[in-house]
Order: sequence, then C-alpha cells, then structure tokens
Amino acid sequence: MKEKTVSESAADAVQVVLPNDTNPLDNVLGGRVMHWIDMIAAVVAFRHSKRPVVTASMERLEFHSPIRLGQIAILKAALNHVGRTSMEVGVEVYAEDPMSGKRHHTSSAILTYVALDDFGKPTPVPPLLAEKVEEKRRYQEGEKRYQERKQRRSASQQKD
Repeated sequence: MKEKTVSESAADAVQVVLPNDTNPLDNVLGGRVMHWIDMIAAVVAFRHSKRPVVTASMERLEFHSPIRLGQIAILKAALNHVGRTSMEVGVEVYAEDPMSGKRHHTSSAILTYVALDDFGKPTPVPPLLAEKVEEKRRYQEGEKRYQERKQRRSASQQKD
C-alpha cells in the first residue's frame, strides 16, 4: 500500500453559530462541538483510508474557551498517526469574530478511527508519510498514544 501525506487528507470546516447551537448563556453546547469534531475527523480518516470508518475513541477533548452565538467556528483536522487499521486524528477548534476577524483557540481533541472492509471488519490503511517537522513530532506523540491504547486493550482483555 502506498503511503500518503498528512496534507492529502487534512480538512477544515466552518460553522456559523446559530441559536439552536447554543445553551442559555449563548455559548455553543459542548455536545455540538463534539459532533462537529467527530464529523471533521471522520472526513480525514475516510479521505486517508478510502474506506468506511468508525469512531473508536475520542480522548483529550479540552474546552479552553466558549464559542459564542454569532461567531464562526473553524475546525482544522489532520492525521497524527496511522496504525495497521486505525488512524489518529487531531482536531483544533477556533472561534472567529466575524466583525473583527480575530480568532482564538477554543478546544482540541484527539480521535481514533478504524477503517472497515466490505464485511464491516477492520481493514489495513495506507501508511502515513509525515514530511514536516510538526507532522513528525505529532506522529511520534501519536505512536506513544497508539502503544498506550494497545496496552490498555490488552490489559482489559486479560481481565475478561
């Protein structure tokens, strides 16, 4: 399988924050942000694997500041790491004031997806080629998390 670069599958999304996205404080609901994050990250995994994907985990979701009614939510997603059948995607979320154009970072998350074959079973995905210094750093950090997830799964299976 030919390796693919990070940029080949990276994706951005933009959401205008409307009243039905917010809570009584006019902040975007956390669950809505989680949904947006899951959707853009799935696009990245699908682009890389060219296969249907399922969310295996969402970890390290951190909310730094709220996104307000009327602001623009900007999501940036890219692969961090690729295993045999799994893909780790990092997502950063920003809020933009449409009047001033000022942006600030509001949240981040790391998600893992698994590619599926025609029978719904995990299937191999192309290797990831990290070209830039930042991509290589993220890949190394993703490799550590990948090994930790494998150890947790193994320990959990031994308990059963």
